Amino acid sequence: MLGIPLTKLSASVQKGIGDTLGSLVIIIGLGAMLGKLVAESGAAQKITQVLMRIFGKKHLQWALMVTGFIVGIPLYYNVGFVLMVPLIFSVVYQYKLPAVYIGIPMLAALSVTHGFLPPHPSPTALVSQLKADMGLTLLYGIMLAIPAIIIAGQLFAKTLRNIRSTPLQTFQPKTIPEAQLPGSLNSFLTALLPVILLTITTIIPFVTTLPENEQSILKFFSDPSIVMLISLLIAIFTLGTQGGRTIKDVMNIFTDAIKDVAPILLIVAGAGILKQVFSDSGVSDIIGESIKNWQIHPLVLGWLIAGLIRICVGSATVAGLTAAGIIGQVIPNLQVNPNLMVLSIGAGSLLFSHVNDSGFWMYKEYFNLSIRDTIKSWSLMETIVSVVGLIGVLIMDFFI
Repeated sequence: MLGIPLTKLSASVQKGIGDTLGSLVIIIGLGAMLGKLVAESGAAQKITQVLMRIFGKKHLQWALMVTGFIVGIPLYYNVGFVLMVPLIFSVVYQYKLPAVYIGIPMLAALSVTHGFLPPHPSPTALVSQLKADMGLTLLYGIMLAIPAIIIAGQLFAKTLRNIRSTPLQTFQPKTIPEAQLPGSLNSFLTALLPVILLTITTIIPFVTTLPENEQSILKFFSDPSIVMLISLLIAIFTLGTQGGRTIKDVMNIFTDAIKDVAPILLIVAGAGILKQVFSDSGVSDIIGESIKNWQIHPLVLGWLIAGLIRICVGSATVAGLTAAGIIGQVIPNLQVNPNLMVLSIGAGSLLFSHVNDSGFWMYKEYFNLSIRDTIKSWSLMETIVSVVGLIGVLIMDFFI
């Protein structure tokens, strides 16, 4: 309908899939494997235990929020949600506290990592489509994530004390015996290794000047695919064979991880097709020309496009990738930092989750809430994350 000849349509589809997935399959696939191993090995449970001891009963929300942020980096959202919610319920049952009040800070942390931080599918794909830098986007994203989590999680949760929730007995946690859990240092380092490696390789060029040969080596090891591969190989040893698992057991965990992430890869591929169709048909050029005349900040525009798609479609991943397909072609003409545009679109893609979002229903059913209370807590939390994210991006734009 956009005028692409039928004989060239399949070529557009193939190019869209190849260009988009070519740089992402390794990162998303290896990231899913690492996250699954962190969950199955008990490393996530160990991280929670350590943080609960550090923060104490008085600051349980902070412990769960930090857990959600740390564990949420390697885990994809749905997996992280299913893994973390039983931990929330264990605290609720143990200390007789309101479930929504205790749970929202952790879920806010999971949402922020899902929308802002690589190696999650949407921000990773946005980095590729908008030609941003993975390491810098991660650093800026972490700077942005901290205030967003505190405001949407810790502070907003104080208004939710009176929401009554009786979590379903089905979701009470099945804990791994203490003797079978990995060590604390092992759990933290393995879960955070991709972030540590990307951060180190991004910072080094800013603090020292390296010879050309060493620059080439650093560039190789700063590639996100290599970072994820190194992290996974180390995790196979630290959380796999060292914990008494055979290589076959570890491979079975990885197989399940790929099953979990396959639908996400298809969604990303579909967004790549849409982007290529926009490009080949000339729609991107038309949009680009019209956008140039809009009296609106480019970062606000990216956030707004993603937010509208999110409200209409429901999926944060689809919203982010579709917005990138619309605005990605005109980034060079907008004179905007592509790393900040990734974060702006990521923030927009989290705006007002409601009845067309699977996360809305997962939260409602797990916490056994009415739709009204789900909107008052979950939907508003997601919206606060989105708005705080936009404000943070605009502030960072003044200094970067």
